[in-house]
Amino acid sequence: MALDAVVEEVKAKQRVWEKEIEAMRAKKFSTICVHGAYTKHEAIANNQGAVIEPVYTSTSQAFKDCDYLEAALAYKIPAWAYSRIANPTIGYLELELSMLEAYGTGARASACCTSSGMAAIKAAAEPFLSNEVPGKKNIVSMAQVYGGTFQLFSERFAKERGIEVRWVENPGDLGEWASKIDSDTRFVYGEIPSNPGICLFDIAEVAKLAHAKGAPLITDSTLATPALCRPLEHGSDIVVHSITKSMTWSGRAIGGALVSKENIMSGSISDDAKRDFAGYVKLWPLRDGGACISPDNAARTTDCLRVLRSTMDLLSQNAMRVAEYLEGHAGVERVNYPGLSSHQQHQIAKKYMKLVDSNENRYGHLLSFEVKGGHEQARKVLDRLEFVFCATDLGRIKSVAVIPTISTHQQQGEEGRKKAKIPGNLIRLCVGAEDADDLIAEMKRALT
Repeated sequence: MALDAVVEEVKAKQRVWEKEIEAMRAKKFSTICVHGAYTKHEAIANNQGAVIEPVYTSTSQAFKDCDYLEAALAYKIPAWAYSRIANPTIGYLELELSMLEAYGTGARASACCTSSGMAAIKAAAEPFLSNEVPGKKNIVSMAQVYGGTFQLFSERFAKERGIEVRWVENPGDLGEWASKIDSDTRFVYGEIPSNPGICLFDIAEVAKLAHAKGAPLITDSTLATPALCRPLEHGSDIVVHSITKSMTWSGRAIGGALVSKENIMSGSISDDAKRDFAGYVKLWPLRDGGACISPDNAARTTDCLRVLRSTMDLLSQNAMRVAEYLEGHAGVERVNYPGLSSHQQHQIAKKYMKLVDSNENRYGHLLSFEVKGGHEQARKVLDRLEFVFCATDLGRIKSVAVIPTISTHQQQGEEGRKKAKIPGNLIRLCVGAEDADDLIAEMKRALT
């Protein structure tokens, strides 16, 4: 069969599936979570009628003949060929994530899954830092970011490659963002909410500032998930996630994802890359870098996504009750939770963090609090916890707590932690699905 005939035959079959996916895009958020891109046609035509997405653990795909092989490896037809580049199980997850992040916008998005959240952040950032575009390079980021992100920007990009990093220390201050973004800015970066300081920034306004200088806005929305906030709706060009966290609440998988809207803003990448950035990253830089998610981890994430809305609703309500209790406790100096009216960016949180398909605010499952008595007292409080795990993880169905200065942000150094406003007496608490009364009793016992 001639190459052109192969391409047309495969694309004709693909159009049937795409028509069903278009119908799914019109459904409610929770329906998309349950079904995603795995339609009845896909099940019956390609997967022996399996109701749940099969896990393709095979490393490679066989082809009918050389024409099919050539078309697939030239990216002329949908295929997976080799699991480092693509895989059906991973593909189902990627398409579902793109549908969830673009939900309610009327726009189209694409997604690329990676081996971890940090791999997703690196994959999202690196294309903008190419030396092919002459001139100076800088990146602008809020200082209150995950410790691994801080290290990537300050060590790998700044110290090793000489790229200037301009830290925004007060992310609620639009004037500070504006003063640091210029025509040499390759991308602007923020978290909503941030880990562990629980800071926020005004996505729409910062996006305007970035776009005015020709730079894309990358937003880490790991803690919110698309159930509570969809940054693409508000002007962000790219969203990154550690799907290890809130999306895979079972705690049984590690993975990352970057989701991009069509035709992102950038003056430092090609038009093809701007048109479908996530697809470009998946088929080119990530293919060469090799940081692919495993099919098993993709399947575990897909399973957890089926109840994402209800899970984030429950965890958020639990966190709100615990935060309110801690705010009134005599042994606590300060509580960082965006749902509290005392939070300095509470109004920004009210603007952006809402339970999807409702008008009700939900503020996520992560909070942090400063213990009276300093670092040593914070250690004692953490050690007195009984069923809440002392662990660096977060977003679990089980509650976990940690002191960031001796764990997640240890390598950031004292100066970096000061910039990010992470004191030694800060405990980060990720609230799980336990009964809220039991969680409050646990906090009371630990703080006594």
